[in-house]
Amino acid sequence: MSNVNNNLAVVGLSGSPAASSKSRALVEYALARAAARGARAELVDLAALPADALLGRGSAPAVAAALAAAARARIVVAGTPVHRATYSGLLKVFFDLLPPDGLLGKIGIPLVTGHDRSHSLAVDHGLRPLFASLGATMVASGVYGTSAQFQDGKAAPELLQAVDRAVEEALALAGSAMP
Repeated sequence: MSNVNNNLAVVGLSGSPAASSKSRALVEYALARAAARGARAELVDLAALPADALLGRGSAPAVAAALAAAARARIVVAGTPVHRATYSGLLKVFFDLLPPDGLLGKIGIPLVTGHDRSHSLAVDHGLRPLFASLGATMVASGVYGTSAQFQDGKAAPELLQAVDRAVEEALALAGSAMP
């Protein structure tokens, strides 16, 4: 495992309405793994952004900065809990603010959490089309974690290994596309 180009930007979008959540923990872990390999990692907490600007009813410097971070990034990590069988509304309204090809040439890593396995298809039926609709290439190894895979707020080793695989795949894809 060699280090990646330190100009490689990775942005993590936490789509959970809760300040501390399982999906946010996975996003933070993915960003730490990318940073350990030399990437510049940045977390965007969508719940902390002004609601009116997220809904397109105005503008706010924080939302503009979050959109700029996504535009700069080569890899976009999207973490979300499952709500009504799909990604959170926060993630939806943020992605709606991006231009039609806003993620063209970028690599997407979906990190989804839910109570049990019954919503695991949200990765392929929700986030895969969301990333594709904006032009991103999504890693083959999307991650879905259940409540049972978290004990005392800590993710189980097999779940962290799945995130490691997704990050490694994204870094490899980003590296193969570098000049």
